[in-house]
Parts: sequence; C-alpha cells; structure tokens
Amino acid sequence: MTTERSERLYGLDHLRSLAIVLVLLFHYRAFKHPEWIEIMGKFGWTGVDLFFVLSGFLISGQLFKEMKYTGTISLKTFYIKRFFRIIPTYFFTLFLYFTVPFFREREALPPFWKFITFTQNYGLNVIDQGTFSHAWSLCIEEQFYLFLPLFLLLIMPSKLFKYLAALMVLFIMFSIIMRLVLWNTSIVGMETNSLEFWRTWYMTIYYPTHTRLDCLGVGVLISHCMQYSSLFKKGVHQNGNGLFLVGVILLGITFWICNEQASEMASVWGFTLVAVSYGCILMSAVSASSFLAKWKSYITTELAALSYAIYLSHKGIIHIIQTLFERFDLESSDAICMIICLVSCLISALLYRFFIEKPFAAMKDRILKRSK
Repeated sequence: MTTERSERLYGLDHLRSLAIVLVLLFHYRAFKHPEWIEIMGKFGWTGVDLFFVLSGFLISGQLFKEMKYTGTISLKTFYIKRFFRIIPTYFFTLFLYFTVPFFREREALPPFWKFITFTQNYGLNVIDQGTFSHAWSLCIEEQFYLFLPLFLLLIMPSKLFKYLAALMVLFIMFSIIMRLVLWNTSIVGMETNSLEFWRTWYMTIYYPTHTRLDCLGVGVLISHCMQYSSLFKKGVHQNGNGLFLVGVILLGITFWICNEQASEMASVWGFTLVAVSYGCILMSAVSASSFLAKWKSYITTELAALSYAIYLSHKGIIHIIQTLFERFDLESSDAICMIICLVSCLISALLYRFFIEKPFAAMKDRILKRSK
C-alpha cells in the first residue's frame, strides 16, 4: 500500500492497481451494494495479500541494493523515507476518524494508542470495534518496515545472510504452523458462522502479524533471489508470460480452496497459496519478456500512485456518500451510487496527494538533502 513506485517497473503498477480494486470490491460488500458485488468482491480480501507481496519485494529490494553498493544500510535515510511516505497521510485520516463522527463507517473505534503505535492488528475485535479496521494491514507493514532493516543489519556480517532465502521459507512455515496451532486451540468446536466464531477467527487467524508473514516472506524471497542469484533472475526474465499463466492457474486453484474463507483448509494453507500465486504473477510483472512489464498504462500508473490514499479513506468516503443519498431519499444500493462512491474515493485521494503527500514529499527531500 505504501511502497514507492518505480517508473521502470510498469508491471508493478498494474498489480498495485489490481490490489486496490480488489480491496474496494471486497469492502464495498459491507455497505449497501448491488447483488453482483457479492460475487465480484468475494475474493477481494486477497488484494491486501497482493499489497504485502509487493511491499516485501520492493522494500527488501531497495535494502538489498543499498547493501550491495554501500556495504550497509542507512537506517536514518530509510526511516525518514518511510515516515514521510506513510505517517502524514495516515495521521490525517486518523484525525478524521477521531474528530469527525460523520466520517466513521461504524461507531466504535479501537483505542487511539493502538493506532499510533501500529499495534491495532493485535486484539482487534472487528465485530464490536470495527471502525477503521482496515488499518490492521498498515500495522503489519509498519512492523515489517521497522524490523526488516534491523534484521538485515544483524545478519549481514554473519554467514546467516547467505541463507536468507531459507530463513524466509522458515518464516512462511512459522506462519502456517501458528495458524494450525491457533485453529486447533481457539477455533475447533466453535459454531461456524456465529459472531463469536468470526470474532475469534479474525483476532487469532486473520489479523495478527505472526500469522500473516507468508506474503511479505514471499516478496522478500523473490527479491533476494533476483538480487543474488543470476540463474534465478535469468529464468524470470526468460519466462515472464509462463510465470503469469502459472500464477493465474494457481490463483484459480487457491480461490477454489478458499471458497469458504474461514474453513480449516483456507485458514491454515490459504494465505500461503495466495502468496505463492501472487508471487508468480509478481515475477511475471518484473520479467523483461512479460506483456505485463511491457504494457504501459496511464490509468494503472495513476491508480497505483493513489492506492495508499484510497486505501486509507475509502470506507469513510463510501459511508458519507451513502448516508447523503439516504437523507435525500435516493437509492444507495444501486450501481449509480456505487460509481459515485468510487469516483469520490478517487477525488479524495487526489486531494490527499496535492495537499498532504506532495508537500510532505518535498519536505522529505529537503531533509534528506541537508543530511547528506
């Protein structure tokens, strides 16, 4: 959601655009909506997983390149860049949620301290305190941004760095094991589709960082192999369209397995299968031989650039538009209202860009220039 776009990697813009569209379709199901959105948006939850794969790939890639050319990582530079990319926009949205009740898609908010410490994804009771619940994924990304460079600096002088790919596989396996254990200790025996079942499933399986390392791990794994294995890199660049086909087929199989999102099979294995599927598609997107990498689109480039602001604000914007429709006795569940809601999300994101993101990006550049 928050990764910075590379102008050379057009394929990643397509994937980021796909991710935000998937998220919008999935979350729109929580509001009044046309019936067909239930089908179109059913697997939209995987949009967040795609964002995670992209973040793992791009952020680790930046760090790997810095390590290769400088022999170290400048934590100061890295954290300054992350701060100005993420915090101003996020804190403004947080300000809206806590000071403008009309912006809230629901009433009850989790405690403020959980949002500002990026720990909201732990103990998140989405049934009773689901307002701004989608910030959970940003919490995971922030934790990732905090610990990844520290972890790399720690293992860089040792032989462990040579086995980073294996470590990423272990991280992925750790998440699978944690989900299996938590399913058997916290979920088994509960009445399926009861409120308590969903409350527990989200709190123990879906939201915690330690159960959602799959996609970030896959992104880091691909980035590491692209950077340090010439054979792997050559294979990716020579087989771009094939990787895309494999990824789509795997994703189709994954959707079949995850047809019931909170089933045991989907809960234990689903996130990993999604990660591998999107990992194959990501490799296609960066492959020199892939149609994804060669295809340039102004629409996906712009949508990708707006995706972070859209992600943060879309629930509040949709809630406002639908509430206004209802106050004027207009139909809020049809396609016309949906189109107006989505266009409003784009307009809101443009306002974020011009009044928050651009000024703070300029401030970041000045600070980095002075620190050199």
